[in-house]
Amino acid sequence: MYAQMVKATGKGVKTREQMDENERHFQDRIDNDIKIEAKDWMPEGYRKTLKRQISQHAHSEIVGQLPEGNWITRAPTLERKTILLAKVQDEAGHGLYLYCAAETLGISRDEMTEQLLSGKAKYSSIFNYPTLTWADMGAIGWLVDGAAIMNQVPLQYCSYGPYARAMVRICKEESFHQRQGFDIMNVLAKGSEAQKAMAQDALNRWWWPALMMFGPSDADSVHSAQSFAWNIKQNSNDELRQKFVDQTVPQAEFLGLNVPDSDLKWNDKKNGYDFGAINWDEFFAVIAGDGPCNKERLGARQKAWNDGAWFREALIVNAEKRAACKQAAE
Repeated sequence: MYAQMVKATGKGVKTREQMDENERHFQDRIDNDIKIEAKDWMPEGYRKTLKRQISQHAHSEIVGQLPEGNWITRAPTLERKTILLAKVQDEAGHGLYLYCAAETLGISRDEMTEQLLSGKAKYSSIFNYPTLTWADMGAIGWLVDGAAIMNQVPLQYCSYGPYARAMVRICKEESFHQRQGFDIMNVLAKGSEAQKAMAQDALNRWWWPALMMFGPSDADSVHSAQSFAWNIKQNSNDELRQKFVDQTVPQAEFLGLNVPDSDLKWNDKKNGYDFGAINWDEFFAVIAGDGPCNKERLGARQKAWNDGAWFREALIVNAEKRAACKQAAE
């Protein structure tokens, strides 16, 4: 998921006997599949968890433009340039929807941006890997957006209304992104030997980071139960990772590409694939800021923020002048 390291606050799930009247009413609404809206009462832990999750999701959409934006002018055809430009534009829109959803919880966009630039807020580890060839645009669309869709579709039904509604449009557009990526990989895999080798190389480099996107096993977290109880989370990390593998391996076979996992094999008993161990040391190192492109990504966002200071200041001055003119006219 794009918000990989979110932990629900609190020491455990309260029983109904431990809840006060407001908490019981709140939980009843969730249990009856009634959306929680911005002006409704909510536990502080619920609010804090959503702030972290939605803001990290928004940050991931914004930072996620960087690996692909680098290839817009280098795409092989005008059509590919146009498609990639539209995709990057979509991701900017996704970030906007999500920042707006987070703001309904009482956190400002400036505060969220400050948290991102200071390193306090995280974004998906996947965007700290370099895009070395055009085939990486295919692998990102196919694998990264495919993994994102796997996790984000259930969020359309999460308990917080503004988040759920934002995800409806985001998921539709992410589906286009995945198809775009698979099409690139399909064209390359059916092309020359050099093109197919390029596609295989991209799959080799992006496969394991894509599996890491779902985050560590929920068995290692004591906080997931609360997110399930609040209907923020509906599937475990391992459940979604397994679903992603089972869906993606046949697609790789269709492309004629090899998944870079010597332990990968079909398991009739579980009706799914067994796969190798994930290098969680790498995952936590990247999350902690020690990935191949961490400094580059944050440096780009910091530069954009600093370069845009004059524009933000001009907007404030203009708004103040318009307010003063309106007041004078009254």
